[in-house]
Amino acid sequence: MSGPYLIRGSVSLPEAELTWRFSRSSGPGGQHVNTSDSQAELRFDLARTEALPEVWKQRALERLAGRLVDGVLVVRASEHRSQWRNREAALVRLTALLAEATAPPPRPRRATRIPRGINERRLRQKKQRSDTKRGRSGRDWG
Repeated sequence: MSGPYLIRGSVSLPEAELTWRFSRSSGPGGQHVNTSDSQAELRFDLARTEALPEVWKQRALERLAGRLVDGVLVVRASEHRSQWRNREAALVRLTALLAEATAPPPRPRRATRIPRGINERRLRQKKQRSDTKRGRSGRDWG
């Protein structure tokens, strides 16, 4: 689990820019829970990083603005009992977040016209349906 963590392409996060903190996980457990710091908290300073290209960095800062505290992205993991597995989970979560946030915007949709035949068929079916329903009204019934 050591050293550079790939985001996308050849861009990766250097170990030196990641800050780890460990604490006790919440929730039920036995005596082991009271002594082990298994929750992992991973911090990455997105605003000051040199690992990402400038365009990616601006895109990520914009898209993750709601999650950032002073330009720092914080990811916590406490679903596993082992600190090691929580570290891996936090790292996977961070790289996935950054990969999604730095992805280029989708291409704009090109407007296309509906073919005349399809439109005519739709109108013909609507007319048939309306005739069917009009035929059900009880005007001529005795």
